[in-house]
This record gives sequence, structure tokens and C-alpha cells, in this order.
Amino acid sequence: QEQLVESGGGLVQPGGSLRLSCAASGFSLENFAIGWFRQAPGKERERVSCVSHNGGSTYYADSVKGRFTISRDIVENTVFLEMNSLKNEDTAEYYCARAGNCDSGNAHFGFWGQGTRVTVSS
Repeated sequence: QEQLVESGGGLVQPGGSLRLSCAASGFSLENFAIGWFRQAPGKERERVSCVSHNGGSTYYADSVKGRFTISRDIVENTVFLEMNSLKNEDTAEYYCARAGNCDSGNAHFGFWGQGTRVTVSS
């Protein structure tokens, strides 16, 4: 069964760090781009980062550039999102999903995981 499972969310103080994981099963990361998205209550879903199928290119939203880093481990078939200098506005449910490439529109991303909640609060 093909699926993505997110983990690693939690409660962290402003300025803190978290590392999210997106574990893929039933398919290889080498065949798909993986995007990280987030959705805060009352707001639209936002793509925050993406890594291409070969790991050669990455994308970051302006709101997280310089603070978040996407990476992947092919052996573990897992994509990570390292989040540093977290801000209150980073609070959201975080999801990963796959697409053919990072240039795909959000509607082309599928196989959404169940999400992991990140809360940034003092």
C-alpha cells in the first residue's frame, strides 16, 4: 500500500526547533517529488517546501526561507523538514504529499499523510 506518514510535530517555544519526518512506503522517493504543506486554522493550505525526485532541487516559501531545510534519506525512504527559529505564525498542521515534480500545482499533489501538528507558543 502506497502511503506517506508524517511525524515529529509538537509544542515548542518561539525560537526553538523541530524536525518533521515524512516516511514513504509502497513506493520509492526516487520516483516522486515530495512537498511539505501546512494549514493553520482558518487559513488556506500553504506549500512550504519541496524536494525533487532526484534530490537535486528544492523549493522554499519566502515565509520559511533561511529557517527551514528539506532533506531526504533514500535508504530510509523518508523526507525530513528541519525547522529552526520557529515563530508563532509557524503554528499549523503539517502535511507531506507527492507529485511528479516540484513545479506541479498544489492540485497535482496526492497521497496526503494524516498530518502532524506543530504548535509554537511560549
